[in-house]
Amino acid sequence: MTAPDPMHWREEFPILSRKTYLNSCSLGALSRRAEARISQFHDDWHHHGASAWYETWVGRIEELRGRVAGMLNTRANEIAMTHSTSAALSSLGSALDYGKRNRIVVAELDFPTLVYQWMVKPGVEVVRVPSDDGATVDPARFAEAIDERTLAVATSHVFYATGAIQDVKRLAGLAHAAGALMVVDGYQALGQIPVDVQADDVDVYMGGPLKWLLGGPGLCYMYVKQDRIAELTPTIAGWWAARDQFGFDNTHFEFRDDARRFELGTPAAHMIHSALGGQEIIDEVGVPAIRQRNAALTERLIERARAAGFRIRGAASPESRSAIVMVAHEDPRGVVEHLAERGIIVDHRPGHVRISPHFYNTEAEVDLVIDELVAWRKP
Repeated sequence: MTAPDPMHWREEFPILSRKTYLNSCSLGALSRRAEARISQFHDDWHHHGASAWYETWVGRIEELRGRVAGMLNTRANEIAMTHSTSAALSSLGSALDYGKRNRIVVAELDFPTLVYQWMVKPGVEVVRVPSDDGATVDPARFAEAIDERTLAVATSHVFYATGAIQDVKRLAGLAHAAGALMVVDGYQALGQIPVDVQADDVDVYMGGPLKWLLGGPGLCYMYVKQDRIAELTPTIAGWWAARDQFGFDNTHFEFRDDARRFELGTPAAHMIHSALGGQEIIDEVGVPAIRQRNAALTERLIERARAAGFRIRGAASPESRSAIVMVAHEDPRGVVEHLAERGIIVDHRPGHVRISPHFYNTEAEVDLVIDELVAWRKP
């Protein structure tokens, strides 16, 4: 495995010639390849009109489904295409039986979307597993929270506000030992760290192209383990979930036998195309190689920040750190605006500047953002 050379890829992403872009955990850079795919979509629309659905677009949906399945080490029939993580969670949440078990175990560091789904359901108890260090959650804490009342453990693979990577295989073992489902929000993981849903033995895994997969907003991929699909019958539905989708029979409904039963309305075809462009690049570079490159940039960024006197909120060991670096700052919004004026794009979360390099970034860009943080701090 060889880490990708950023100089080989930088021309593929026009923003990199204009800005120092270090915000891939919010939105991956737009590639020329993704842009070309969107143009292809427009050309098909001009040429075929509505028949483009049957001529080409359905085929491209299945191409993307297959690529995502390959990245996750699973089969295409276990992948649902939804519009967002919220939509995926809503469909999944509607399929669960809360009668005998009504506890959902989450982490206090999880992104709110993951928690809101269960908070609004009558009779569901949400148990938040605390963080002892403000950056990670000890699996032993999960073990304390999981019991015979637990219906599902629903948590993040990578925490959005600390970058810490969770051991989802270990958590899945804890969940399954108690007879609970293991549901993983992997939106901040896919594209920057390798994911193998079979090896990790998770039941449901969600992620999408907005961030590290370089495909833009409007999609979420949901893996559902084959053994679980028949057990989970949603109580919300759409025509793409129907077994006889093109029968157009509104007097009879049966769900598909595969993960597509969790799909709702017509897919956002233009975003399917954009996501394909980004996914092609990810597949070509390879996620293990991306992980190697991003880890090197991350450790350099942390080392430079600490040497300059900044505090980092994150996991203690490099193996548990992703390419999301949280730098403590007294005025994160102000410094992000200051950096933007200088062509450096990062983000902020409460009390921190969030910096997220990807494989197309350089060491010089990592150094520059720390130099500018130091310059802002000086009177």
